[in-house]
Amino acid sequence: MSRTRKGFTLIELLIVVVIIGILAAIAIPKFADTKEKAYLTAMKSDLKNRVSANEAWFSDNNTYVGISAAPTGSSGVTITQTGTATGWTASATHSSVAGKTCTIGVGTSTAVGVGEGEPKCM
Repeated sequence: MSRTRKGFTLIELLIVVVIIGILAAIAIPKFADTKEKAYLTAMKSDLKNRVSANEAWFSDNNTYVGISAAPTGSSGVTITQTGTATGWTASATHSSVAGKTCTIGVGTSTAVGVGEGEPKCM
């Protein structure tokens, strides 16, 4: 009578663990980069929404003066906005993205290097 054992050897299990470790080491930094891209996209989206709101205000009032001083954004996004009678600029930051700011503007207040109504992150 011969006995056959079913299962994996210790070497086979160690090789699988090493391969999983290598794959995890590659995937984790890429996942962190994906999260930052998502936060930047949220900031850009909130700024584009400000364009719609501010242009609606301008359509009703023929000036950008008096637009709400504290625009609301997505979770974690803070928007600051300044404006004159003929233009405005807004900047967005995210609590999870250090050192990056997205800016947008329309009219005479458009920031240097930023296309009118087009968000730019730096």
